[in-house]
Amino acid sequence: MQHSPDTIYGTTIVSVRKGNRVAIAGDGQVTLGQTVLKANARKVRRLGKGDVIGGFAGATADAFTLFERLEAKLDQYPGQLQRAAVELAKDWRTDRYLRRLEAMMIVADASVSLVLTGTGDVLEPDAGVAGIGSGGMFALAAARALLDREEDPEAIVRRSLEIAADICVYTNRNIVVESIGS
Repeated sequence: MQHSPDTIYGTTIVSVRKGNRVAIAGDGQVTLGQTVLKANARKVRRLGKGDVIGGFAGATADAFTLFERLEAKLDQYPGQLQRAAVELAKDWRTDRYLRRLEAMMIVADASVSLVLTGTGDVLEPDAGVAGIGSGGMFALAAARALLDREEDPEAIVRRSLEIAADICVYTNRNIVVESIGS
């Protein structure tokens, strides 16, 4: 993602689905250009009635707009994350205002994990592992490496973000984790 010097960004999100559990983690860093504006932002949260978790990367205001739109779709299609995400993607592609939003999201419920891209795509990640944002590919690589060594998805996402923070200047160690499943 190319960083514009006048846009506020939230950066690194990683998700791991393993067994009956899924976890999404995000760092706390928000930047404006090359300046850290906030070190402890909460970019991962529960959505809907608490049965969906999600994290965002990209332009912060745009991401909040997408979270609001997704929550409205979840209200419209309760218990149907995939359908709500596809309906949001349709709006994202056709609505003139939404098409200009610069953000990505990872969302998950008990049965599916999805990446919602800035072009309005809905993707189910390979092997249940996804990463987005400036440090997303570092966290994704670390999570894939840890997948066979660690059973707990929460431990995997936390360690993956710690590794990304060692490499990416736009990622810090103020990590928030949300998970679903048993």
